[in-house]
Amino acid sequence: MYKWFANGADRTRKSWVRPVVTCALLMLAIVIGDCRAVSALPTGKVMAIPAFARKYGLPCSACHTAWPELNNFGLVFRDNGYQLMNDRDSPIWQNPSYFPITFRITPQWHRESTSNQQVDSTPNGTGVGNVTVSRNVTQAGFDLSGMDLWSAGTLYKNISFQLLPSSDSFAVWHFESAWVRFDNIKGSSWLNFKFGRFELDNLISEKRFLFLSANGGLYQTYHFDVPGSINDFGIGDNQIGMELAGHNADSSMRYSIALLSSNEGGTGLTESNLPGGLPSNRSFDGYMAFTKSFNAGSWGYEQFQAYAYVGQRGTYYQTTSAGGGGPVPLVALGNEPFYRVGFAGQLHFKNLELLPYFMHGHDSAYLGTGLPDTAGLPVGAKAPTFNGGFIEGQYFVNPQLVFFGRFEKIGVTQQAFVNEGAVPGNFGDVTAYSVGYRYYPIMFSRAGLAWHNEYSITKSIGIVPLSGDGSGLPPLLPTNGVWSSSVFIGFDFDF
Repeated sequence: MYKWFANGADRTRKSWVRPVVTCALLMLAIVIGDCRAVSALPTGKVMAIPAFARKYGLPCSACHTAWPELNNFGLVFRDNGYQLMNDRDSPIWQNPSYFPITFRITPQWHRESTSNQQVDSTPNGTGVGNVTVSRNVTQAGFDLSGMDLWSAGTLYKNISFQLLPSSDSFAVWHFESAWVRFDNIKGSSWLNFKFGRFELDNLISEKRFLFLSANGGLYQTYHFDVPGSINDFGIGDNQIGMELAGHNADSSMRYSIALLSSNEGGTGLTESNLPGGLPSNRSFDGYMAFTKSFNAGSWGYEQFQAYAYVGQRGTYYQTTSAGGGGPVPLVALGNEPFYRVGFAGQLHFKNLELLPYFMHGHDSAYLGTGLPDTAGLPVGAKAPTFNGGFIEGQYFVNPQLVFFGRFEKIGVTQQAFVNEGAVPGNFGDVTAYSVGYRYYPIMFSRAGLAWHNEYSITKSIGIVPLSGDGSGLPPLLPTNGVWSSSVFIGFDFDF
């Protein structure tokens, strides 16, 4: 039986069943609405892989609003397993010269600045009277992003795939995504089975959004855990497992149910997608999402989604010291639960698109304190919780120019321990702002190029921001706010 610890008390499943059931009822309300399919596909915004445009002889704008974001036609194409449901779907009908692969990288200039960093008062930490002081740390220069080598399409009619080897800027490679999907099982679009490593069915995709800077290039809420928690979960990270998904003819109603390894998408049964990760536990996580769309006529499509993720993480390890050199972790034990629930929207008002998002997060008190669940909780220990979300806006001046902005806020509603001065109640709170624009001088079936300009700034209380490259030290005082800003100018291209 699951255990949930809050306020130092041992509670049964009831404490986590209620919010999950509430979210399930919200999902049901979305699904039960008007289920009638509309015949017309609305115009929309989507970013595409040029290989698909080459295969079907379509312009990239058929599937994208602003590359790489998808419009409704692109969503339907993706939901159908990268198929237009015609004779050209199967690889046996393709021109031998066609190869479904795309390269993407972003040469750039950027400036990164972070306040309240702990530095030596004298260079190199030498000299009489050297002490640690708070200073701004700023760097600027030309750089490269990582590179994606993206291949996707069909192995046969109604058997689709995606393979995405991805590297960082130092050419250290991993598999960002790798899956095979059986589409339209028994001739029904409501039955599609995916197996491998894939992005969760997030209505607002972090893999296809328009932000690229160090501070703006991720959704803070998607990766947030209350500081001090040993939980490593991020709903924006690709997970590994299997998914059953379905949709109606125009994807105006969709569902997704996934069974996932409890290892944050790690390979080799570890909690990392790179070598050297700690071993994961032996349990499974679950994710559910339901999406309903409404045709607002000339305004566009209005979409709403409710979602829930329920998982477990280990609190200690089974070890061995047989090889000498200290105990070696073998497998995580003492699983304790957590959950993330919320809703999202994708609202169109002609050339303006608004993307609202909300998440409520809750961890076991054992995850929050980092203690094994074989031990008793200290007096005053509580289950850490937070509320987070954002509102993002995109304005399309024309097919070649889009302005975008985002405001994001995360508030820790309950710390594992609260000790004003040591661990204040707002410890870990995040506020973030991002603005920018993308200009597309070219977007052909062979290649695409975007001139990207962006400014982002993030404030986090007592911690280093989740953005940037993850480096830096927390401020001298947990009550201090750390401001981290990014200026980004680059050419984002794919071929």
